[in-house]
Amino acid sequence: MGDRRRSRRLAAALTVTALAFGTAACGSGSDSAGDSDPNTLEVWTRSNPDSAATYDRVFAAFTEKTGIKIDYQPVINFDQQLQSRASTKDLPDVMINDTALMGSYQSQGLLKPIDPASIAGGDEITDKSWASTVGVDGKHYGVPYSRQAQTLMIRTDWLKKLGLKAPTTWQEMLSVAKAFATEDPDGDGKADTYGIVAPASAQNGYAAWWGSSFLWQGGARIVKPDGHGKYTPAMDSAAAVNAVTWMKDNLFCGDNAVIQPGAITAVTGTATNFQDGNAGMYMTGPYNITTFDAALGKDKYEVVPAPAGPASGDVLADGENVYLGARTGKDKQELALAAFLVSPEGQRIAMTSVDGHQPVVRIPVNSTLDAAKVRDDARWSVVQKAYETASQQFPNAPDFAPIKQDTADALNSIFTYCGGDVRSQLNELNDTLAGDLKDQGLLK
Repeated sequence: MGDRRRSRRLAAALTVTALAFGTAACGSGSDSAGDSDPNTLEVWTRSNPDSAATYDRVFAAFTEKTGIKIDYQPVINFDQQLQSRASTKDLPDVMINDTALMGSYQSQGLLKPIDPASIAGGDEITDKSWASTVGVDGKHYGVPYSRQAQTLMIRTDWLKKLGLKAPTTWQEMLSVAKAFATEDPDGDGKADTYGIVAPASAQNGYAAWWGSSFLWQGGARIVKPDGHGKYTPAMDSAAAVNAVTWMKDNLFCGDNAVIQPGAITAVTGTATNFQDGNAGMYMTGPYNITTFDAALGKDKYEVVPAPAGPASGDVLADGENVYLGARTGKDKQELALAAFLVSPEGQRIAMTSVDGHQPVVRIPVNSTLDAAKVRDDARWSVVQKAYETASQQFPNAPDFAPIKQDTADALNSIFTYCGGDVRSQLNELNDTLAGDLKDQGLLK
């Protein structure tokens, strides 16, 4: 496994080198749509048709307000398409994508640095959100757009039927999960319900994404910054060993495992047991609220803070940033779009659902807005409070993609092969993470 990971790191390093070389002259001769028109911006988002419909409303409002046209491209295979465009020295003007990708994009030379003072209304964005756009060189490489934090979605009708309350600790969560899995909460007389949903596949780093909240709650970290631009791997700590062992022994392995079948190969698109009605709890992001309301009904479940582990109740926070492609000539228009996207008007449009389409801003980055008030839905106050007071995010300055993927590979293997030794497997992971950091020149 170690050899395979090292090979992947080498391949990734070669890709980065090629992209950095290929994008050095971005903007020097593009033929993309709108390139000949200085008043048209090509904008990409990583979106399916549902969320793209919401972006359409946002960009239409921007054009009406400013006269600047948007050539909007919703892209599902975002990174693959972005690499293709980078190789032809033709990047989009503006991109909206995950915060955790900033380090990867910046290291490849794909992004233009941004002065927060150049964004009208940028002073209404909190320091916590702005901090997630700082690169290893101390410069900002994105504008915060949307934020979110995981919470626990739980079937209230099942709790009521079994005489239970929403859990507030790991042990309470485990007790509720076992009851959901064994006491026929749906009343159909069949053993066909499960306690907790987990998208624990190694694919695209899902096991690390889902499992990170448990790591934070157990007091563990994947990598630790030294405060001077360097990092050390931290998955060999006692806290990490204890947290991963608890997850393996209580959620995935043994006779009382409470996770849905097939969890170790499930991604978010296939881990549908909660909305399908046969699982009782799901630690996930608030983007699922719209889906769960439609599939289950608001009266069937509630949104509650994540149960606390031995160290804290912290959960994974993430979101999206606005990125400016490393090209020249449209700075004024790009900054105008960024300012509109983070303005109260732009954020409100992006936070509302029309015709059932998915909102694209979850927790607003504009500090003058309250998610629950904008949506007239008190459940969003739970999400906003989690983000503001009980959340951590993946480090954004390094290229976190290989770190997340290597962590997911290790966690998935631990959860799959229940007889393995967690400590030795995490020691191996730690060595691999050290290699990831060394490849980026960030190992302390």
